[in-house]
Amino acid sequence: MSLPSRSLQLRDSHTKRKTIINTLKDKQVRMTTLTHRARRTEVGKNSEKKVESEEDTNRDRSPDNEDSGDSKDIRLTLMEEVLLLGLKDKEGYTSFWNDCISSGLRGGILIELAMRGRIYLEPPTMRKKRLLDRKVLLKSDSPTGDVLLDETLKHIKATEPTETVQTWIELLTGETWNPFKLQYQLRNVRERIAKNLVEKGILTTEKQNFLLFDMTTHPVTNTTEKQRLVKKLQDSVLERWVNDPQRMDKRTLALLVLAHSSDVLENVFSSLTDDKYDVAMNRAKDLVELDPEVEGTKHSATEMIWAVLAAFNKS
Repeated sequence: MSLPSRSLQLRDSHTKRKTIINTLKDKQVRMTTLTHRARRTEVGKNSEKKVESEEDTNRDRSPDNEDSGDSKDIRLTLMEEVLLLGLKDKEGYTSFWNDCISSGLRGGILIELAMRGRIYLEPPTMRKKRLLDRKVLLKSDSPTGDVLLDETLKHIKATEPTETVQTWIELLTGETWNPFKLQYQLRNVRERIAKNLVEKGILTTEKQNFLLFDMTTHPVTNTTEKQRLVKKLQDSVLERWVNDPQRMDKRTLALLVLAHSSDVLENVFSSLTDDKYDVAMNRAKDLVELDPEVEGTKHSATEMIWAVLAAFNKS
């Protein structure tokens, strides 16, 4: 083979190798791009799932669903807060003369379910405008994680025809003349709520002898949590008084209504000076004496709070 021919052959071979290398590089770049794109897509999907998960969590912890206090505070249901306010710290039981707290706790269950997006009042019509005439409807039957709330939710779901707020309070307390609806009564409510508070480290369990019988009591061990709750309600009618229920924190408003209806508001204001006590009681009285029918129709009002108040005012 002549020297020029060999040089041409070597040049062609070199050109082919260069072409193959460039082709492989292009493929590698394309594969890398596809890999990065796939990873970005996967990360995007995971981010979307994370956002959805965070939205669900935030929905459960929104101001209408959860206490607006510090996130480090122990989260309590309205029923737990009402019972905690009604308990004597050292004795660990509610007043024997208090016959209102049972219905107050049932009202708290309905408000709690409404705030968690599980139930709502049927929309007003020309025939049914009043809060007490409108039925309680199921919005979601997903479990709440609280036994009393889930038990009530199951009753509401299974009841046909639907019932009003006042009827549900009567059914849940067992104050009904209909023998076919006695199964709706929630039993041992105070004890079950107290056990929840024991599990959260706020109460403890003891046995006390009352001459003729023994009784399980639940003295307060975490006084800090109870004092925080009392201080929040005191501030709501004193330093942070807004003179407009629509501008109040919804859970604080609900708790004031329930504490008054459960006859435990005296316990909340008893530590105040005489002057502040009078101001606090008068403002709380003015609040619960508002017309529920009027307040319930205002913008951003939580209808279930006013419906429960209307039911207590009528009973």
